[in-house]
Amino acid sequence: MLQLQALLFLCLSLSCSATTSDHDAPHDLVRLSCAHASYPTLCVRTLSAYKGPAKTPRDLAQAAVKVSLSRASKVSAYLTQVSSTINKGNNTNKKERNALGDCVEQIYESVEELSKTLSELKHLRRDTFSWQMSNAETWVSAALTNEDTCLDGFEDIDGKVKSDMKKKITNVARVTSNALYMINRLHESRERTWINVMEDGRQ
Repeated sequence: MLQLQALLFLCLSLSCSATTSDHDAPHDLVRLSCAHASYPTLCVRTLSAYKGPAKTPRDLAQAAVKVSLSRASKVSAYLTQVSSTINKGNNTNKKERNALGDCVEQIYESVEELSKTLSELKHLRRDTFSWQMSNAETWVSAALTNEDTCLDGFEDIDGKVKSDMKKKITNVARVTSNALYMINRLHESRERTWINVMEDGRQ
């Protein structure tokens, strides 16, 4: 009887351990993948909260771009609204209005670049993988440049608009930087895997 109970306890323990391991696996991948990102803490927080699949480097690259795209889209809508309000009033100077107008265009372009990137990541093919990843890296880099340029445009401008906008754009730029890192990581890891497979095949 004691032996049966001990065996049952062992089986339950192993089952619980396996379940816990399976449950923690995606989070372990996120932590490992984010370790050398530009903003590792933000990377872990945003990707751990992601509701979709996060079991492979490709999943994480897509998730990171989705996070960036979502935040960029919200900031784009916010900037458009602020710009519209400011243009109707007389309380801001021309320099601030111009900087804000440039920002609206730049973040809109970022949204477009990130949208193209996400579409490319969803349709990766082995025979065009390197070309597609180069496209993704170029587009996300362009999105990041637009976000940085938007911030630079407010360098010599003070006021609440700059303070609010800087906080939002900085957050978008950071998640975009992390997305670029995840894309680079996917590119490198997949190429290494395929090179190893090819070399094994020659032996």
